[in-house]
Amino acid sequence: MSQLAPSATVTPAATYPAIRHGASLLLAFRLENRPVLLIGGGVVASGRLFFLLESGAHVTIVAPLPLDPSIAYRLLSNPEQITHVPRDYQGRSDEIKVENFAMVLTAIDDVEMSREVCHMARERHVPVNVADVPPECDFYFGAQFRRGPLQVMISTQGMGPKIGAIIRDRLAEAIPDDIESAIEGVGELRKDLRKRAPGVGGELGKRRMEWMIKVCEAWPLEDMERFRDQDLRNRILDEGWEKGKVLSPEDVGAETIQERLARWGAGLGDTLRGASVGVVSGAALGAMATYLYLKHAR
Repeated sequence: MSQLAPSATVTPAATYPAIRHGASLLLAFRLENRPVLLIGGGVVASGRLFFLLESGAHVTIVAPLPLDPSIAYRLLSNPEQITHVPRDYQGRSDEIKVENFAMVLTAIDDVEMSREVCHMARERHVPVNVADVPPECDFYFGAQFRRGPLQVMISTQGMGPKIGAIIRDRLAEAIPDDIESAIEGVGELRKDLRKRAPGVGGELGKRRMEWMIKVCEAWPLEDMERFRDQDLRNRILDEGWEKGKVLSPEDVGAETIQERLARWGAGLGDTLRGASVGVVSGAALGAMATYLYLKHAR
């Protein structure tokens, strides 16, 4: 047991949040190019596969034919990410060993086989998820939605998946449509700041983190997309970070109507080109540009 030094100062407990046991540790698990074993080829497995592919994992699916149509489609469209073994999994006697994977998931109706896989994975200290059996899950999927770099997961500890989905949908409706641009802008500013003030931890790391927090508090969410502009980032860092200040939108000057229309008009042009639109009348472009301005005007 740890012993506090006699001179140690302990802040009154009322200043700290109470510990409420029973929670899961919510993490963003990075699986880029890592191997994952998925046992099962039905509709539940197809949902698991979608999230695994988006994470960049290489998935080995062990399941007999026929497969869920979604999985069959993924096999054809993502062959570099999926290896399919068309048979049932054999448990401990199978040549495919759980210890060779970063994660194991089962989505099959065979309860005994699922339990055996769970025990095998835990013996080898490999995270395992057994669909619809919370006690045999080291992690849960929860209700999720994604917008570019933004990912949100609602967990109910496996007790109320539908409630989690309802809450997810309500949160999704409340998040601005262009949140990706704000996140990307902040990410670019943070990356530039790290170049000027490199290193991990220490007083510099603490000052860097506190400064970024103050910047995010000083700028409205809908204006953070402006950080994608290199000249603006340079100014914020030159006149802000270097001088121990935080520049607000007012300090750098609000965009004029013309600037905002030009920026959103450029985005509109990219969208139209991507859609292979041949001819669009000037009146239509003007109407769409006006709509974009009104939508994003402060």
